[in-house]
Amino acid sequence: MAGPNIDDIDLQILAELQDEGRMTNVELAKKVGLTAPPCLRRVRSLEDSGAIKSYHAMIDPPSLGYSITVFAMVSLKSQAEADLRAFEEHVARLPEVRECHMLNGEIDFILKVVAKDLQGFQQFLTSQLTPAPNVASVKTSLTIRTSKNLPGVPLRKDR
Repeated sequence: MAGPNIDDIDLQILAELQDEGRMTNVELAKKVGLTAPPCLRRVRSLEDSGAIKSYHAMIDPPSLGYSITVFAMVSLKSQAEADLRAFEEHVARLPEVRECHMLNGEIDFILKVVAKDLQGFQQFLTSQLTPAPNVASVKTSLTIRTSKNLPGVPLRKDR
């Protein structure tokens, strides 16, 4: 369920921008059935409320030499809040870690890690991840293929 101040037009705006964040305000207004000024006010309101977090380009990792994507499942020795935050702060400083999610269950965190090759990943794993404070174990799975990689959330009613 959308937030209390997000109506159907806001959901349309979000869906359009999620699909194509580079469209002009005039193009966006036309797609959602508004004139440009009220459309821009709504977009700014969605940005101010935090519903729109940022705009960015989706980069193709292999085109920049990052041929390896690995999911690392990390278990910590302690789950005390200070230790969880310390681990999160550590991985926040590692540019190879593109996503970090804390999990419920026997694995504490799952990380999405990119590397140029297996040797680069092995170097990252042995010098940056496994020796990090409080890390008990790291299990890794190398991706073979990605068949779906969509940003955001489902917003269109027709999907």
